[in-house]
Amino acid sequence: MSLGAIIIIVLVLMFLGVIPVWPHSRAWGYAPGSILGIITIVLVIMLLTGRL
Repeated sequence: MSLGAIIIIVLVLMFLGVIPVWPHSRAWGYAPGSILGIITIVLVIMLLTGRL
């Protein structure tokens, strides 16, 4: 497996994990999705610049 495929699999699992479907996670608001969005943007920039 290449590094790109592993990163895509991890990102998909993280996106599924931030969906607030459980009662205890509904109070979290947009924080998990915002953090995941920032991580995704940083990874895409690193992939485009060739640093990853």
